[in-house]
Amino acid sequence: MKKASKIAGFMVVLLIAAVVAWMFMNMTDRHQGYRADMKITGGVPSELRAGFAAVPITPEVPDRWTDVNNDNKYKPKDGDTFTDGNGNGKFDPVWIAGFSNSKPANGIHDDVWARTMVIDDGKTRLAVVILDAIGFMNDDVVDVRKMIPAETGVSYTLIASTHTHEAPDLLGLWGKSPFKSGVDKKYLAFVKEQVVKSVVEATGNLRPARLEISEDLTSAIHMVKDTRKPEVFDSGMRMIKAVDSENGKTLGSMVAWGNHPETLWSQNLLISSDFPHFLREGVEKGVFHADSLVKAGIGGVCVYANGALGGLMTTHPSLAVKHPVTGVELLEPTYEKTQAQGIQLSMIALKAMESPAEIIEKGAISLVVRSLPIKIDNILFKLGAALGVMKRGKLGWMKIRSELAVFKIGSVTFAAVPGEIYPELVNGPVEAPEGNDFGILPVEVPVIREMMPGKHKFILGLANDEIGYIIPKSQWDVKAPFTYSSEKAPYGEGNSMGPETAGLIHKNMQEMLGEL
Repeated sequence: MKKASKIAGFMVVLLIAAVVAWMFMNMTDRHQGYRADMKITGGVPSELRAGFAAVPITPEVPDRWTDVNNDNKYKPKDGDTFTDGNGNGKFDPVWIAGFSNSKPANGIHDDVWARTMVIDDGKTRLAVVILDAIGFMNDDVVDVRKMIPAETGVSYTLIASTHTHEAPDLLGLWGKSPFKSGVDKKYLAFVKEQVVKSVVEATGNLRPARLEISEDLTSAIHMVKDTRKPEVFDSGMRMIKAVDSENGKTLGSMVAWGNHPETLWSQNLLISSDFPHFLREGVEKGVFHADSLVKAGIGGVCVYANGALGGLMTTHPSLAVKHPVTGVELLEPTYEKTQAQGIQLSMIALKAMESPAEIIEKGAISLVVRSLPIKIDNILFKLGAALGVMKRGKLGWMKIRSELAVFKIGSVTFAAVPGEIYPELVNGPVEAPEGNDFGILPVEVPVIREMMPGKHKFILGLANDEIGYIIPKSQWDVKAPFTYSSEKAPYGEGNSMGPETAGLIHKNMQEMLGEL
């Protein structure tokens, strides 16, 4: 009996040791010693070149399934069944990211993309890639950079996400259960290969170019709702149109706007880029109604980039969208509503681009990049990291490597933030409501756009990482009494690294913009 007890005890100790070792392996730094730090000071303005590319990252969805109780979750115990599309005898789920776990795709509505804009001033070659994804972690960004051929001549590659809630999980949080990653390793590898292809194609498409800068800071505000107080928005639309300076043709464009691409909401089961699909189609090909051209497109490749969408910027099901051609108001979260929104946005962008605020014939790229260690205070994020659900390495105990970047081309400045930053941190004002957990006044001041040089100021959200919500410390609220007389804690903190994250990002951003 004693011998058996000893053996059992030894096996338990061995099992615990194995689990602990496995957890530590999950948190091993995948890129030891890597830092993205760089500083490039633009010299004398010179002729620019620009190149664009769009490469699909659409997954294969071989199987279809029947949701017998319409709960948008695949549960065989509820009677849900599947059709074996590839004949391999098992269900092959493509987990849709956002909203909830156990939500496999039931087909494809439209392609999801890796879209790239490359700008070259003769000294520095900058590649900006935007993925139709919920997010793309910094470890994966570094993987891609190491895969890009040296022959492309790219000085720096920035990879951001649109944050669509209708694409495959690339973060791991939306698998079969909260304890199982939703990332398909083969699909993730495919995405990385396609990103590289997109960068290679865009550099191969480089042409002499002028940049036409335009903006409309008011027309799109009615399509955004802030579901958390204080109601602060980043609803202005900012555009760059790159025109071939030799033949006058449009090479491509970038449209930036701050809103969650989740207009389709939680019941959608089809892979989609959400409203960016219809926005990009309208900008490139024009807006049609009943086969009649309503608004001509500009051609080229349109790249959609998200802005400050924390706080929480969304086209909520309670918010109606009017179709700009028919005038029909659409409330329910459908593809018709999402299309109407995308068409509206494209028409706003196209109209603004007709009268650019500035044309840059010559320019010089200035760039400052920093790798940044960020502490994980969130208990759920710690657990996800230890269990390998969030597959990323650590810099020491519960610290991750993330990244900030700022760059300037002429009078246009970009601030690239690695998550969903609250608009008050960008545009102001940051508030200190009664009941905030730290009882402090605002600390992240001045706000980011006030610190940015130049006339035209772009925010790129979810850039080079997805660290969740970036919340002002003076608005942090997990303990009662709650701010703004709320009966419960606000949403946001549960998907944030912690209350110190905003201050860390603000401090470094302030220093970097000073260097820029």
